[in-house]
Amino acid sequence: MFADRAKIYIRSGKGGDGHVSFRRELYVPNGGPDGGDGGKGGDLIFEVDEGLNTLQDYRHKRKFVAKDGEPGGKKRCHGSNGDDVVLKVPEGTIIKEAESGKVIADMSGDNRRQIILKGGRGGQGNMHFATATMQVPKYAQPGQPAQELEVSLELKVIADVGLVGFPNVGKSTFLSRVTNANPKIANYHFTTLNPNLGVVDLDGGNGFVIADIPGLIEGASEGVGLGHEFLRHIERTKVIIHVVDAAGTEGRDPIDDIQKINAELEAYNPEIAKRPQVIAANKTDLIYKGDEDPVEKIRAEFEPKGIRVFAISGVTGEGVKELLYYVGDMLKDLDSKPIVFEQEYFPDEELPYENLPYTIEVEENMYVVEGPKIEKMLGYTNLDSEKGFAFFQRFLKSSGILDELEKAGIEEGDTVKMYGWQFDYYR
Repeated sequence: MFADRAKIYIRSGKGGDGHVSFRRELYVPNGGPDGGDGGKGGDLIFEVDEGLNTLQDYRHKRKFVAKDGEPGGKKRCHGSNGDDVVLKVPEGTIIKEAESGKVIADMSGDNRRQIILKGGRGGQGNMHFATATMQVPKYAQPGQPAQELEVSLELKVIADVGLVGFPNVGKSTFLSRVTNANPKIANYHFTTLNPNLGVVDLDGGNGFVIADIPGLIEGASEGVGLGHEFLRHIERTKVIIHVVDAAGTEGRDPIDDIQKINAELEAYNPEIAKRPQVIAANKTDLIYKGDEDPVEKIRAEFEPKGIRVFAISGVTGEGVKELLYYVGDMLKDLDSKPIVFEQEYFPDEELPYENLPYTIEVEENMYVVEGPKIEKMLGYTNLDSEKGFAFFQRFLKSSGILDELEKAGIEEGDTVKMYGWQFDYYR
C-alpha cells in the first residue's frame, strides 16, 4: 500500500540531572563537592533514505522518543548521553507542525539529515557551584526538559514534469512509452492510485523526471474522491503536461476537461496553475478520419493563450518525440534548482516554557499564579539555593509575570503562591 501521509508524536530526551555529593576519603574529613554533570538527552533526527518511497512505516508506529540523559554521579562522574532516534523517510518528505500546518523541514535537495528536536542539556553537578563564600553547595542543576511535538509527514514526489488529466486519458500509457517506468495499466477509472515516476532520456543528456499524477476529478481541490492526496504531488513540478482524450472515447468534451482540471489546480494552489503548461492531445489513433479534427479545436482554444498543443498517441508513439523535446527546451529556460518548501516553524523558538500560558487569580490578598509556564520553570529551578531563587526572580521579571501581578493590584507584603511555594512580594 502506498502511504504518502502520516501523523506521529516525537520527543527528544531530557537532560540528566546534576549530582550532589562530597568527597569522602580517608584522612579527608571535609572533602569538597564532587557531584558530576548529567548527560545530554538524545536528539530526534530525520534522515533521507534513498531506498524508501512511502511513509508506510509510520502508519503502524506513531510514537518515537529519544533516550533521556543519565544523571551525574559521585566523584565527578558524568552521566552518559541519551541515544538519538533517527527516523528514515523518503526524499521529498515535508515535516509539519501538526496543529498549525507550518513547515519544520523539507527533506529534499541538499537537506539529507536534520535535527528536529534537540535533547535537553545535562544539569551541572554541585562541583560547579563552590565559591569562596559557598564552599559546600548542597544543590545541583536539573537537566533541561525534553522537547515534544506532534508532527504530520507529507510525501510530495520530486519531478520536473507532472502529467495531469482526468482518469483514463492515457497518462500511464504515455509514461510507460517515454520512460523506464512500468505502471499498471487497465481500462477503468482510477487505475492509477500511486504517483508513478520515470526518467525521460533525451539526446545531449537533457533528460528529466516525469510524474504520472493519479487522475483528477471535478471537486478534487475540495477533497472529493482522492483529490488532496493526488494534488499535493504536483506541487514540486515545474512544467505541467496536460493529457487529454482528444478522441472523446468516453463521451466527454476534451476542451471542457482541460478547463475543469485547470480550475481544480487554481482552486488548490493558484501558484501551480501559473506554471508553464503543455497539452498532449492523446488517443489520436482513435480519431475517425473525415470527422472534424478535435485537435484543431483544442489548438484554436488554447494556443492563442500561449499553451502549445501536441497531437500524440501513447499507443503508436505518434507525436511523442516532438512533445518531449519541446518540454526539454522549456525546462532549460527555468530555474534548475528543485522546488523546496521553506521552514516556517522553529521548534527551538516555539517550544520553550517562556511561551506557555499562565493564570493569575486573587484569593484574599494571596495571588495564585499557575500554568504550564510556571510548573515547568519550578521543575527546572532549585529554589532552595540563593542562585536558583535569584534566577527565578529574573525569570518572573523577564517573562512579564511581575508586571501582570502589579496590574492585578499586588502590594508589598502580599503573598504569592505558585503550586507548593509561597513567598512575600517586595519590589
